[in-house]
Amino acid sequence: MVGVLWILVFGLLVHDTAAATKKPHIIFILMDDLGWNDVSWNNPEVEMPTLDKLARKGVILNSSYTQPTCSPSRGAIMTGYYPYHMGMQKGIVGRYQPKNLPLDKETMAEALKKEGYATHFIGKWHLGFCHWNHTPTYRGFDSFYGFYSGAQDYYTHTSYGGHDFRFNKSVHYPGEDKYSTTLFGRRAAEIVSEHNSSKPLFMFVSFQGVHTPLQVPLKFSNRFKHIKNKSRMLYSGMIAAVDDAVDRMLKALRAHKFMENLVIVFTSDNGGASYVAGSNWPLRGSKATLWEGGTRVPTFVYSKTLLQKHGYVHDGLVHSTDWMPTLVGLAGGQTSPFLDGKNQWLAFSKGWLSPRTEFVYNIDELKRSAAIRVGDYKLIVGSPGRYSNWYPVRTKPSCNTRGAKGGYIFEEKQLEKARKAEMKANQADKAWWFSSPVKYIGGVARVAYQAARGNRAFRLINDWYQNYGCDRLDEAIEKEDPKLLKAKVQLFNIREDPYEKHDIAKRRPVILKKMMRKLKAFKTTLVPSYNPPASKLANPKNFDGIWSPGWC
Repeated sequence: MVGVLWILVFGLLVHDTAAATKKPHIIFILMDDLGWNDVSWNNPEVEMPTLDKLARKGVILNSSYTQPTCSPSRGAIMTGYYPYHMGMQKGIVGRYQPKNLPLDKETMAEALKKEGYATHFIGKWHLGFCHWNHTPTYRGFDSFYGFYSGAQDYYTHTSYGGHDFRFNKSVHYPGEDKYSTTLFGRRAAEIVSEHNSSKPLFMFVSFQGVHTPLQVPLKFSNRFKHIKNKSRMLYSGMIAAVDDAVDRMLKALRAHKFMENLVIVFTSDNGGASYVAGSNWPLRGSKATLWEGGTRVPTFVYSKTLLQKHGYVHDGLVHSTDWMPTLVGLAGGQTSPFLDGKNQWLAFSKGWLSPRTEFVYNIDELKRSAAIRVGDYKLIVGSPGRYSNWYPVRTKPSCNTRGAKGGYIFEEKQLEKARKAEMKANQADKAWWFSSPVKYIGGVARVAYQAARGNRAFRLINDWYQNYGCDRLDEAIEKEDPKLLKAKVQLFNIREDPYEKHDIAKRRPVILKKMMRKLKAFKTTLVPSYNPPASKLANPKNFDGIWSPGWC
């Protein structure tokens, strides 16, 4: 009997050891333009119950940084290199630009495939697509379900005259429920349901939300009717839609028993767009700036079993380049010793000090601007960006859709489309109620009615123009001090002054000199910006109305 008990105990020990050494499943959730003040653990007015629960049961990273704009951030996450070491520091990859993530830099997916992982990408890519070799299924992912560019209509999946949605290499036209956030959540759940859990899974879920245009089904935005600012109301609904999509994915993970050996990372690609509806309050600045509001992002790591310390806030420095070595290292793999990123797993899982003491916000030799962090100090040289004030949550809808500098013409087109859709919906309502239903079923008017009703479900703001007028920039931005835009040298102590209100450059000349010397050393490794001109060959008219690779 004793012998049998020892065999059972030994068997359990072997089982536990095997479970501990088994490669973990990895889910990386990336939101787009989500601000510091746009998450429930920083702002109790935000509703995201699923993500909030994960964050509070995991480890909230309180000093997590990324790049000021989208493509550079995604490149840093995917490779572990600073953008200025890849020639990507200038800014985003334009639709017409033959610009891509460098092929000589291994991606996270490529590294994890070597460790036996099944790899899947869902959502927004925005790392170049002029050639097939630069698209997700050629950069280490077994499957791709999403779009190549940086922004599009959440329902029609079109932008600037072209359709942009793929399932692997094939052009994809989603079914009845076309809202991208919902589609991406369903695809994630589908992958989990079809995956053999004995093989490690890596899934990169890159949500379109909460990037413009502001579009969301009424079932989400109706929860926030109490918010007077209609932009913020819609934005809050978009956050709720992402939370709902994550909940769908989690239910699949639980149903198929993935949770016992799973790591989830949640972060944003840059700060919130304060000039639209995002909020980085009380941090300074907006997306596209070198201020904390543009680069310090809400982040957490969750694992039910792999975090020895959980339910706490970690204040150590973390940079987006750290995800590559951290996750690949967790999977048992090796990364290049030349990476800019650092393996943070022991810091996250045990609560140890961060191995990072410095990082580069960005160095852009074309704009002649740069920012670095060393210990508590932050140096900014040149203009930090256009949106340099402190922006609380708006009380009025954003007025950046008139084509002025810094505004998105794309949003203006969506607003106009929404107004027309609303008019069609009203006309269809009248036609439906004052005519025989039988006459319209299966007919053109019935189809038009359904389409208009669908558009109504994701309408933007019907009365922006009538009630508020958008013939000028937002008041706070319009009154921005022009001195803030001038190129100069600024120094801040972020630990003592996290909101960057006190420039101490003149009061700390010795520290300033050391920081300038450090920046000079960083610059010696700079790879010149690769910013090729737009190419007419990319026009979707050349590809039957589809944004497609094959023009570079």
